[in-house]
Amino acid sequence: MTAALPALDLRGRLERLRALFTTAAPDEHAVDALLVTAPANIRWLTGFTGSAGLLLVTADQAVLTTDGRYRTQSSEQLAAAGVDAEVAVTIGGLQVQRQALRDASAGMALVGLEADDVTWAAQRSWAELLSGIELAPTRGVVEGLRVVKDAGEVARMERAASIADDALGAVLPLLAAAGSAGSTGDLTESRFAAALDHAMRQGGAEESAFETIVASGENSAKPHHRPGGRVIRAGDPVVVDFGAVYEGYRSDMTRTFCVGGPPTGELATVFEVVAASQRLGVGSVRPGVSAGDVDRTCREAIAESGWAEYFEHGTGHGVGLDIHEQPSVGPGSAAILVPGTVVTVEPGVYLPRTGGVRIEDTLVVTEDGSRSLTQFPKEVAV
Repeated sequence: MTAALPALDLRGRLERLRALFTTAAPDEHAVDALLVTAPANIRWLTGFTGSAGLLLVTADQAVLTTDGRYRTQSSEQLAAAGVDAEVAVTIGGLQVQRQALRDASAGMALVGLEADDVTWAAQRSWAELLSGIELAPTRGVVEGLRVVKDAGEVARMERAASIADDALGAVLPLLAAAGSAGSTGDLTESRFAAALDHAMRQGGAEESAFETIVASGENSAKPHHRPGGRVIRAGDPVVVDFGAVYEGYRSDMTRTFCVGGPPTGELATVFEVVAASQRLGVGSVRPGVSAGDVDRTCREAIAESGWAEYFEHGTGHGVGLDIHEQPSVGPGSAAILVPGTVVTVEPGVYLPRTGGVRIEDTLVVTEDGSRSLTQFPKEVAV
């Protein structure tokens, strides 16, 4: 029987958001209210997971609007999150919802909009509806609060990672069979990706955390290759980048395999270099370290091998309700890691015509270091 996870308790999050209204720099988000439109931010603040919703947070109230499809769901989810007494819900069509938000913002001078989620057309529509109120673009307000995960969030991410680990273990024999002497030669990238996605759903995942990457042979030199009809053969490097979603929270892991036996020649060196880089990067994740320093640790290890130009992406990123969250683990990132921060460490080297290797784990920063949420072994040969 699967162990129960700690309950998600969202109480206090709205107050943490309100504290930013007056303490932030005026050119960032010193506002009278914030109109939250990003679904992940609405979920983090209220527990509501509907596909249509708007949340206005003011200094003394919060108003969630949605349509009739979510009448029952919204009340149940807010109650389960412990915020039903803090959030007033308006149910109705778009005009009813907008009028409720207009009424709640009456008399205000400055309302923030989530600039990364609001289109130019939507901004003009809001400006017309909230005439007389100045609208200010804000960036990363709620997202900044989401950086540090609590125990309930980490537990869900760890469950998602465990589901993904088990799923990869269940389908890995398909790769081993593809490299055997008696192989029928019919395992394609897309077939393996579909099998992995299906195994995650069978294991309890709500969905895949993102479009699963399976890149074999020459395709492994493309960091974000979309799985296609290429048949996987003996001797191929195969990059498998995937994750699961459990109760909204995501996992992210990459393993690179060599089909039919250990890699040889230049490819064997690539595997060794990337593995060493990733070990160093993982070892550098601890409280007080900047995300940029983690990136530099991985990047310098690869540069020493002469392949700096073939490591063409950041070392990692935050993970949570979204697959890419703050902080960025890339060159120059000044974000300081603190306990509860969850980041990936995923260096890679991609050599055209030879192949590519990426190894990735998702880590939670602890009081004295870090702990990997992804646990699948890193043996190369299958």
